[in-house]
Amino acid sequence: MAKQEEGKGMSDLEAVAPEFARLTKDFLFGEIWERPELSPRDKSLITVTCLVALNRIEQVEFHLKKGLENGLTKEELVAAITHIAFYAGWPTAASGFAHLKHVLDSMQE
Repeated sequence: MAKQEEGKGMSDLEAVAPEFARLTKDFLFGEIWERPELSPRDKSLITVTCLVALNRIEQVEFHLKKGLENGLTKEELVAAITHIAFYAGWPTAASGFAHLKHVLDSMQE
């Protein structure tokens, strides 16, 4: 699921900014995501909450899917987004929930 989107997103990025795409693949999703101090599940939880809090909605659905693939549950994602609502803003959390619903609905299809 996220792998397919990752491939398309990477192809689109390579068409516009090949060096940035290489850095994303090799450094961000390579070295950074492979560091052993945090589990992939924990990295996903941190990433999703940061993206929702910063209203980086264009990236959030990919990372919600990746988080589910990395072992996060719907309930954990709901709890995390609810928690950050008090720090990042109510509308920001509401947008995050709309994207979570879209992701969960698409997984049902």
